Amino acid sequence: MKHRRTEFFVNTLSLGITIGISFLIVILMILLMSETPLKTMYYFFLGPFTNKYYFGNMLNASIPLIFTGLGIALAFRSSMFNLGGEGQVYAGGLVATFFLLIINESGPAVLGILVALISSALLGALLAGMSGFFRMKWNTDELISSFLLSSAVVLIVNYFITGILNDPNTNLLTTPPVNERFWFLKIFLPSNLDISILFAVLTAVGVYFFLFYTKWGYEMRMCGLNREFSRYGGINVSRYMVMPMLLSGGLHGIAGSVAVMGTYHQCLKGFSGGIGWNGIAVALIAKNNPLAIIPAAVFFAYLDAGAKAAMLHSDVTFEIAAIVQSVIFFLVTARAIHDFIRFRKKEVQV
Repeated sequence: MKHRRTEFFVNTLSLGITIGISFLIVILMILLMSETPLKTMYYFFLGPFTNKYYFGNMLNASIPLIFTGLGIALAFRSSMFNLGGEGQVYAGGLVATFFLLIINESGPAVLGILVALISSALLGALLAGMSGFFRMKWNTDELISSFLLSSAVVLIVNYFITGILNDPNTNLLTTPPVNERFWFLKIFLPSNLDISILFAVLTAVGVYFFLFYTKWGYEMRMCGLNREFSRYGGINVSRYMVMPMLLSGGLHGIAGSVAVMGTYHQCLKGFSGGIGWNGIAVALIAKNNPLAIIPAAVFFAYLDAGAKAAMLHSDVTFEIAAIVQSVIFFLVTARAIHDFIRFRKKEVQV
């Protein structure tokens, strides 16, 4: 218990310092780049909270990040690495759109939504599960295979969006819009925030319960800590090379279908850009804790929303958010601050 409290303290303090350093860099950049620095800082830090539209859209942007963050956390917990999130999200959005266009006005709307969610989850699981299978069968590095497979999938999805499924009634590179009865209910007008945020939160709770209160979750975590020890303990290690990737890909696929039915209502070319990669950063910030994924995803969405507000109302570009996210990603993965705090705490105890 004491060890858990210490680890929680170290993680929280290191994350706080990381965010503080990142915000300090933002302030320095704004002072150097902006001719109206006070106005720019106001809109960057407080812009997302100035009205219901900005605030609701910020929360809405966090929804797919919750799903992708959970998918990455599940894989990481078993020492598997899914770098194919971009392709899995993109493919999930396309297959959900495809089935919704086929169903159109036939059958109950709930059935169509379920078909879209299940089909996107299955396709995402298949794409990621292939990398897990290759790792189990031939010891292929899943980090490389998932990334390469994702890169190919993105091109295939682009082919369908700009070709076979392209909407001839618009100049946009997109599929036709899905029927309005499949659109998720908006709950915070005039923003795009929809009811799927509740689904995302419940999914995070479900993943937490799975990891920490089920036999499969326990064995998955044990394989992540020490695969050889788990093998000698009687755990089927091969299973936990494939299953975490299946679950990870499934959650990424759901992120794509939720984005289509909740926000875009059609499959736009490149709509998934950044969702998969940012999911990795969200999982790292949350230390692979499913419940901590929720505030981590909201925080990342906040950075994007703040950058957009600053871009609209001042003279800085949107890329400032990418720089902040990169700094946070670097500091979290480097673990230098985390290890320094832990070392200092041990010195104090001695």
